[in-house]
Amino acid sequence: MSASADKPHLRILLVSPLGRGGNGGIDRLMDGVCGAFEEADTVSIERITSRGPKLAAMLWFMPVAICRILLAGLLQRADAVHINLSSNGSSYRKILLAAACRIAGLPYLIHLHGSEFREFWNRCGKVRRAMIRTMLMRASRILVLGTPWAEFMRGIVPEAAGHIMILPNATAPQAPRQSSPAPDEARILFIGRLGARKGTPQLVSALAKLKDLPDWHCVIAGDGDIGTTKAAVAAAGLMERIDVPGWMDAASTAQMLREANVLALPSFAENLPMSVIEGMAYGLAVVTTPVGATQDIIRDGKTGLLVQPGDIDALAQALRRVITDKALRMKLGANAHVFQRQHLSLPGYSQRLTDIWREIADPHHSAENPCMARKSPAA
Repeated sequence: MSASADKPHLRILLVSPLGRGGNGGIDRLMDGVCGAFEEADTVSIERITSRGPKLAAMLWFMPVAICRILLAGLLQRADAVHINLSSNGSSYRKILLAAACRIAGLPYLIHLHGSEFREFWNRCGKVRRAMIRTMLMRASRILVLGTPWAEFMRGIVPEAAGHIMILPNATAPQAPRQSSPAPDEARILFIGRLGARKGTPQLVSALAKLKDLPDWHCVIAGDGDIGTTKAAVAAAGLMERIDVPGWMDAASTAQMLREANVLALPSFAENLPMSVIEGMAYGLAVVTTPVGATQDIIRDGKTGLLVQPGDIDALAQALRRVITDKALRMKLGANAHVFQRQHLSLPGYSQRLTDIWREIADPHHSAENPCMARKSPAA
């Protein structure tokens, strides 16, 4: 991409919790976005870390983040601010950063990625809700990851309904899968934070029901309740069939995706999980739950298999299908790969995001915007 008279250079401040190299899904996505613009002369992105790797680090990162926003506005060194929002502490931090944007005279967008924001909102009292509503109503755009979240946002801030846009997560496209490293063996992969919300106890219980079934192996990778998960695997007598390596870096994660042919994510709550999209990109057969915006991209029996959260028997049956039916496993993976390349690929995502940034950076841009009406991709 090259700059032109009608497309001047954009300067974006991008706020995410851990910054470059962070192990959360939103930081992985933002790393991909920044990478897409590394050699472009149309957009420059300055990363701002709002929390840091440990909660104590927030005492340093938050004041620095506020000062950087205020200074960028004072010196006119930025055109817009992209603020990623989760729930709980993230909401309070972003309320302060959004207020800094308004003081600095910088337009900002709120990008909701947290899986538990609905529950958080329901727990908030009147004062907290008022502060969150102010942050959202004063945003130039509110980005959500799928139709359920757009409906939810319209419910809590109807005044901002015209600024709510659906922009599903994306990842870099991968080459089509030629064959499994072990064609007759199902290699099941879980990537994420181990624990109750992601359904890892249910995954171990479901796999325990398949103990006598041959030709499968599973890797449960991520941070969180590693010790508890290892204990559950040992109690189920599955230590030789389930590996729990802990958190893996980007290179190791990519290698695991290349070696797997099934992606399992039996979550109870999600926004739009990056691990599912990454699994689709690598042509894995996805077994997951219809929570959050996942139902926008996974159609049962076509681009994956859906089971209800907490239903261990249904999860075991779905896993049994992809373990024993190689043709089904390959079909689901191939369909998922095509869908990801068409609808959830990073180049297209980056272009849409650039268009949105330009809209909020230009105060004279028409409120009527074709991106506004664009729906989440139908699986």
